[in-house]
Parts: sequence; structure tokens; C-alpha cells
Amino acid sequence: MEVIRKEIEEIVNRETKAWDTQDVELLMTIFHPDMVWPWPRTSKSHDPMDWVLEIGKYDYDRWKRGWQELFDKYTLVHNMREIKKIEISKERDGAFAVVDIDTFWIDSNNNKSHWKGRVCKVYTKLKNGWKLIMHTGVLEY
Repeated sequence: MEVIRKEIEEIVNRETKAWDTQDVELLMTIFHPDMVWPWPRTSKSHDPMDWVLEIGKYDYDRWKRGWQELFDKYTLVHNMREIKKIEISKERDGAFAVVDIDTFWIDSNNNKSHWKGRVCKVYTKLKNGWKLIMHTGVLEY
């Protein structure tokens, strides 16, 4: 299980590096082709009845374009992430990581986007490694 734990840590850290460096190509390496990413309307929207799907099911070109637009529009002020827990299925084919994040963006018009709270990143094991298949939006607890 320790090997799997390290593999999950690696993919979380790879995602963090992609945000830090605004490397859209690196970011795209973490996603499963069936990825879906629901977002709460606010960081206090714990009830999924209030969640939305902003970007739909993973589509390489659409998601890449969307993340590149974010990187082009915003400057990253800081991106702090801390893994709080990694859980691995007894079958060793599924896992999730609970990560506390504090990611702050600002654009040239002083518009701010602050992602602060806790997320759950769900991974599935494929023949070529782990991929992110589901991710909750940021919630404050």
C-alpha cells in the first residue's frame, strides 16, 4: 500500500506543480477520459443539491482551452496545498486524497478568484497509472 500511497502523492503533487507553473500540458496528464468535476456554488454549499457542472465531462480540447484561458487571464498569487488523507481501496484499484487548498488568482482588473477549503480527489487505476476521475469543488469545513 505504501507504493500506491506514493503514486497518489505524486499525482497530487504533479497537479500542484501544473497550477504553480501554469503548465496546461502537465495539468492535462492527470485527468481520466471519463472525468466529471462538480462544483458547489459557494464554499459553504455542502449540500450537492446546490452543486453545478461548469465544464461537463472531460474533453481534452475544451478543458485544455478553458484552463489555458484561466492561466492567460489570471496571475497566480499563491497556491498552498496540503494532503490531509489518502485512502486506498482494498482492491488497490481506487483511491482518494483529501487536500486542503488555498489558491489565489488575480487578473489585470483586480478581479480575484480564491479557491480556499477542502477538496476530495478521486483516482482510478489504469494500465498506464492513476488518473483523476472525480473531484469535488472547494468546500470550507
